Amino acid sequence: MGKTATESVTLPNELDIKAAGPLAAELLAARGKDLALNASQIERVGGQCLQVLLSAAATWAADGAELTIEEPSPAFFDAIQTAGLDLTQFTARSN
Repeated sequence: MGKTATESVTLPNELDIKAAGPLAAELLAARGKDLALNASQIERVGGQCLQVLLSAAATWAADGAELTIEEPSPAFFDAIQTAGLDLTQFTARSN
């Protein structure tokens, strides 16, 4: 079997506490597929959504699938740096 195509999801501009549940559900629906998350539109990021994205990276890594962040906005970079994190923590490479 060949490698499946990577799906792409554009993240909303506000990843606040209200977005955490829907984000988790959307990621869960895409589980098992290689996934690229476009972060170019993000203007605000809360800790809850950072946790959801970190959990997704760990899940994708455990599943042997690929998860990438594409075009991270300055606000996304600022949020992960403020949290003491690195962009590589939000990605998973396929085996």
